[in-house]
Amino acid sequence: MTQQTLAPSPSTPAAAPRGFRPDVEGLRAIAVGTVLWYHAGLPVLNGGFAGVDIFFVISGFLITGQLVREVERDGRISLPRFYARRAKRLFPAAAVALIASAILTRLTLSRTDWETFGGDIVAAAAYFVNWRFASRAVDYLAEDVSPSPVQHFWSLAVEEQYYIVWPLLLLLLAIVIRRRGWPTRPTMGIGLALIVIPSLIWSVYLTQTNPARAYFVTTTRLWELGIGALVAIGAATWGRIPPRWAALLAWAGLALLSIGVLVQTTATPWPGSAALVPVLGAAAVIAGGFNAGPAGPVRLLGLRPMVWIGGLSYSLYLWHWPLVVAATGRWGELNNWQGAAVVTASVIPAWLTHHFVENPLRHNKAVSASTRVALSLGLVCSLLGVAAGGWLAHAGTSSGFASAKPGSSVGAEALGNGADPATALKIDMHPTSMTPDPLKATADVPKLYADGCQVAQPSVEVLSCDYGDTKSKKIIALVGDSKMVQWLPAVDAMAKDNGWRIRTYAKSSCPWNPNPIRHKNAAYTACVTWGQKVLTLLTGKQKPMLVLTSGIRSAAYDVKTGEEEQSLMVDGYVDYWSALAKAKVPVVAIADTPQPGKIVYECVLNHHDDLMTACKGDWNRGTGTAALEAAVKQVPTARFVDLNPWICPAEQCWPVIGGVLVYRQGSHITATYAASLAPEFARQVVPLVKELTRG
Repeated sequence: MTQQTLAPSPSTPAAAPRGFRPDVEGLRAIAVGTVLWYHAGLPVLNGGFAGVDIFFVISGFLITGQLVREVERDGRISLPRFYARRAKRLFPAAAVALIASAILTRLTLSRTDWETFGGDIVAAAAYFVNWRFASRAVDYLAEDVSPSPVQHFWSLAVEEQYYIVWPLLLLLLAIVIRRRGWPTRPTMGIGLALIVIPSLIWSVYLTQTNPARAYFVTTTRLWELGIGALVAIGAATWGRIPPRWAALLAWAGLALLSIGVLVQTTATPWPGSAALVPVLGAAAVIAGGFNAGPAGPVRLLGLRPMVWIGGLSYSLYLWHWPLVVAATGRWGELNNWQGAAVVTASVIPAWLTHHFVENPLRHNKAVSASTRVALSLGLVCSLLGVAAGGWLAHAGTSSGFASAKPGSSVGAEALGNGADPATALKIDMHPTSMTPDPLKATADVPKLYADGCQVAQPSVEVLSCDYGDTKSKKIIALVGDSKMVQWLPAVDAMAKDNGWRIRTYAKSSCPWNPNPIRHKNAAYTACVTWGQKVLTLLTGKQKPMLVLTSGIRSAAYDVKTGEEEQSLMVDGYVDYWSALAKAKVPVVAIADTPQPGKIVYECVLNHHDDLMTACKGDWNRGTGTAALEAAVKQVPTARFVDLNPWICPAEQCWPVIGGVLVYRQGSHITATYAASLAPEFARQVVPLVKELTRG
């Protein structure tokens, strides 16, 4: 968060230098306070995340005000000088926090996350981490990744990108103004409105269609900074508002802002139109504060504690979240009081950084006197952050397990008859090598993902890819969510051996079922629409000879009552499979794989010496199995296959079987283990295909 040009004295706000706005500093205190409250997990301020939106308004106001005054004074903008001010003010404290984050991650978090979080720190130091998080938020294969210790840097990255683009835009407008002789502020206001309005429209649209991505990307947040910029450009207008009305405007803004923080929840699509509430509230507080005088919120916001916290807000923001993540990694999920204690303790490193790093370098005469020195300081600080992230990422590339020798990893083939309890005795209880390496488990996926053949959650587009014998006219459709896709290595091998082509229709977190489901507490309407399109294809011009399907879901919900029921999921399967039966397309349903109850590859990494004891799980049938099996019993042209005895033999879910790591993400099996199951998969499925298709 950008610090103001003039730093206040906490003890004497009334005697602050000309141009200082204690109400703005107090507004900054509210912004950081709500964020800390929210991250501590405390009740009441359910929309505390909106504090970031308040910061955006403040930053847009302060930076634009400085730049516009420079245009009015000099007729131009000195970009080197502007970037030098930003670099000396923001980068040193950020570098200290990033280095500390790398060390804390190494000490408190699982080795499985070191490489990923090291990359996050590199991206944070380079201020593009928000785009990295945006990609991860919609990456189905990244759902096991824990909260990053630098996740809060996404907003700082947005601001830094704004600092690059905004001065260039204002400089362009300044050139036009000088050449045309147009009035400075009205022209800039119109120019900025042409950015703010499209950004707001895009924010509303993307929040509705892809909320996970919309939260992080710069394009959906520019309008918030732009609102603050427009407040700065209209300074003369706000200063002419009668004091009584200015005070009313400012108090109304504070009330609106409070509503935004209290009423919004994580279920509210964000940012979108909902963010207008805190953004316009903050803008009204700042605009009204120009002429509200002591009757305005300055009597609250200008209190010495508020001004002091506002002055410390940047460092507080930097430090609180890495400490919360580290404490959670060390002690587990924090309760309210523990969360409050951690964010309160962040005041200590924040104060030390502010007084011994941030302020000394910001006010250093040598740094202030030379644009080159200031820019060099910023570059060095960024490189230090990059180095810290690189160090952590490199440390996370070694698991401590040896790579399995070629031919030594047989996986499921070591089990023979997986249903035989005696097979448990065949499992190596002290494996020192395995494949895939636990650190690479999440990347051990079917090639369908690299081929871009799984439809993302917001999309209703139908994609298909061909595997197996791609020249064959005998087509088997593989349809469903990732619990069906996980079997592709075994299906691919079976199809090649039998001269069949496999055509995939896959969508993230979406069972092939016409009845609605919820995903992340919201109706997953795109899943239903996609499924209906697939059915049309499979009963029409792309009719296969058979459909293979599976799914993790156990229930769909009743639109009228909102209740989730397994019978609705069963009915949905029956509806689709019956439609296929009418088109003479039979179905083979594969049982859902068991839930291990833990992140297996992480457990393996953390329990080298006793992984087969610490990381085993109790047997279960998988959450989606019951619905699939029940539906098969109602459709004569459907058959059921259960391979779970070869995943959890003798009613024990082992982490490593035959030198192969069994699980990757969640309850998905690794592609390597699925490939090792290819002989057993074919032994059970091939006869059913031939029975149902008579060929």
